[in-house]
Amino acid sequence: MSQDNKTILVTGAANGIGRAVAITLAERGATVLMLDKKARHLEKLYDEILERKFTEPVIVPIDLEHISPESVTQLAQSIVDDFGALSGVLHNAAELGSPSPMDQYDLTYWYQTMQVNLNAPYLLTRALLPLLKQDYQTNLLFTSADVGRSPAAYWGAFSIAFAGIEAQMTLWAEELENISNIKVNSIDPGPVRTKLRRRSHPGESQMSLVSPQAVAPVYADLLLESHTYHGQKLSIDELAPSLRADLK
Repeated sequence: MSQDNKTILVTGAANGIGRAVAITLAERGATVLMLDKKARHLEKLYDEILERKFTEPVIVPIDLEHISPESVTQLAQSIVDDFGALSGVLHNAAELGSPSPMDQYDLTYWYQTMQVNLNAPYLLTRALLPLLKQDYQTNLLFTSADVGRSPAAYWGAFSIAFAGIEAQMTLWAEELENISNIKVNSIDPGPVRTKLRRRSHPGESQMSLVSPQAVAPVYADLLLESHTYHGQKLSIDELAPSLRADLK
């Protein structure tokens, strides 16, 4: 399947890595379904992509905190009606929550963080799975985090949610390996110059970080190209070690 015919859903597409990946995918000829709760930001991104004469994207204004089995089923049906299938999904949306001791964690933030970071990717994947089961390779990619792979004190719901993402990725990969052409992986982007990173590391120099635009091509390769990765906990540092070389 040519990249001009590929349709990729990207969550958290309004800012940061999701935004950069959406632009890169559109530049390479894919139709990007840009999902985010920030409709105004999506509209600006839509205009920017068209101004650059890349493939026209689609705005999907959905708040993952409030999705349900019924709403994701409706989304899946809309994609079937409009596109027939999906070539890939990037679960990239994330909520930081409120880093604090576990016994003092704000419960509202707890539920919000777990819903967006862990429950929503499961609900979306489950609903979209029939669209990904094609006779050609499709890709299911989860953005991960270092504190999900190695839980750290005071990261609370964020750390637990991404530990769950790693478990979810592994389960999907093992269960789909012999019955579909779906490649399932997670990727840790490492320190990237995003709003979420500024909030989680307020004293950090932003100039010491790579930009979302620098890591986006790695994501695009994993979503668009044929490859052998499956069930892997990937990282930007392993796939593109030269990205941070000039920042050290």
